[in-house]
Amino acid sequence: MKKYSLTLESKPWDSFRCQKAANSLDIDMAKKLRHEFSVDADIESPFNVGLIVGASGSGKTTLAQEIYGVDSLRRVLDPSMPVIEQFPETFTYEDCARSLMGVGLSAVPCWIRPAASLSNGQKERAEIALQMTRDDSLVVIDEWTSVVDRTVGKIMSECIQKWARKSEKSVVLLSCHYDVLDWLQPDWIIDANKQTFVDRRSLRRSREEKLTFDIRQIDRSSWKYFSKYHYLSDRLPGGHIELFGMFLGDDQIGFQCFANYVPWRKEDRLYNIKEKMHFNRLVVHPDYVGLGLGLVLINETSAIMHDRGYHVMAKFSSIPVFKALKRSDRWRYLGTKRDHKVVVGGNMLRDAGFRIDVAAHQFEYKPGE
Repeated sequence: MKKYSLTLESKPWDSFRCQKAANSLDIDMAKKLRHEFSVDADIESPFNVGLIVGASGSGKTTLAQEIYGVDSLRRVLDPSMPVIEQFPETFTYEDCARSLMGVGLSAVPCWIRPAASLSNGQKERAEIALQMTRDDSLVVIDEWTSVVDRTVGKIMSECIQKWARKSEKSVVLLSCHYDVLDWLQPDWIIDANKQTFVDRRSLRRSREEKLTFDIRQIDRSSWKYFSKYHYLSDRLPGGHIELFGMFLGDDQIGFQCFANYVPWRKEDRLYNIKEKMHFNRLVVHPDYVGLGLGLVLINETSAIMHDRGYHVMAKFSSIPVFKALKRSDRWRYLGTKRDHKVVVGGNMLRDAGFRIDVAAHQFEYKPGE
């Protein structure tokens, strides 16, 4: 344990208005403008996630600067450049993608736009991804949840702590919000309000707070809000489609489409051959990425489609989805092939639903096996 002490002090402003304000309450102005902080803490033993929490003005930022240096809180995200262009030159494309997906910034369109065009939550995730590529063994991040709503802040916290542990980095986070604690599961906490230290390295980690999502059948009207996050066409496939949304309360945060790429012929009906429906256009809003909601949305909607009598299939090129389905016991891997067919024009016919010269992974839904 080591003692960390600091004094925050402002010189009283000798003006009529300030003196009048102080005299109106009969206070000792010099005393009220001084804040002393002292805590005994072990923040040098190995850890992955540390949290300094407290209200604004409690001394957490100054404490971090005293311990780790003023430059430790320097932001690195350049708003004028795409995020993926800001990683070290030594990083391969796969290294960049792994870092961005690790913090939950998995929407490829967000990687290639100027960072200034991203939402506040996306900017914070990008900042954290870049910070964690530094050679420094320890990264300090200040107020990463202050510019997002509380639910998004919790999901971001979950992503950060998972990525810190997976990448074996030490990350110290500063926040004025106590509601992220359950999602961060920090190894230690310095509470600047109470001036206390809690060592949690030996505790078994479990998150008590849960978020409840539900799935509803929807029409195509919400696709215009989700299409910009998808890596394929911004139009839905032609032919027979079925659409589902994932909701948190009244807010839709996910989109899933099923399309009949192979027409269902008259003879198929006669021989009781099920209509094939492929899932596609899967989108989870970037603010909610990191909880595994994509696989949940795929599996739950595929179960609904299967129960309705469809033969549920999948054909896509997304590597994260491929890895998720390969691990799942609800999907049978049918192989990967590269389609060289040339499709002319920008129509959305069934045969235009697959891209050219891109590896397509094929799966079949297999419930109850």
